[in-house]
Amino acid sequence: MESILYNQEGKEIGKIPLPENVFGVKWNADLLHQVVQSMQSNQRQGSAHTKNRGEVSGGGKKPWRQKGTGRARHGSIRSPLWVGGGVAHGPRSDKNYARKVNRRLKRQALLIALSKKLKDGEILFLNGIEMPEIKTKAAKGVIGALARVKGFEAMSKKQNAAFFLLPAKDTPVEKSFRNFSNLAIGEARNLNVLDVLQYRYLVITNPEESLKNLSVQK
Repeated sequence: MESILYNQEGKEIGKIPLPENVFGVKWNADLLHQVVQSMQSNQRQGSAHTKNRGEVSGGGKKPWRQKGTGRARHGSIRSPLWVGGGVAHGPRSDKNYARKVNRRLKRQALLIALSKKLKDGEILFLNGIEMPEIKTKAAKGVIGALARVKGFEAMSKKQNAAFFLLPAKDTPVEKSFRNFSNLAIGEARNLNVLDVLQYRYLVITNPEESLKNLSVQK
């Protein structure tokens, strides 16, 4: 298994062998769905909160007597039937959305996502990105060059277009690319399945080092 290797000018410079155990994993939609749903649940803040009838102010006294007024009987203005009353069955901040996902399943889901992305032609391998200084204009030039590669034309246009994977921290590169809202950049050791699925393209720079540092190899 191999793929084309490009430079930051978008030109082919050779081929790179790819590990079968990372990019040749069989598709498993059920496992992928289970892990993604669990990870998204773990990211929920659960900050939405409504007050029930015991938490809203007022309403200690019965609004009017039970009989003889011609109106419906009510015991409190804090009832959910009243404007300004408590909310019945509303969202509560004390709800726990956390779901356990073991490391083996997370690793397998990442492998499945990487394999599918490579099969769909949505992974681009770069020999590296060199940024001697922090320069957004230089980063824009790199994106424009890569967008000329066949199959990656939407990189400079589409929302959530590409995730750039670095083998290690590179401050000039990270800061040069951070002004583009449709791109993201991160280190190989922190890559997870949500990063792979959220962006259409995955650009792996310095593949040998990046794949060595990838969490799936540990």
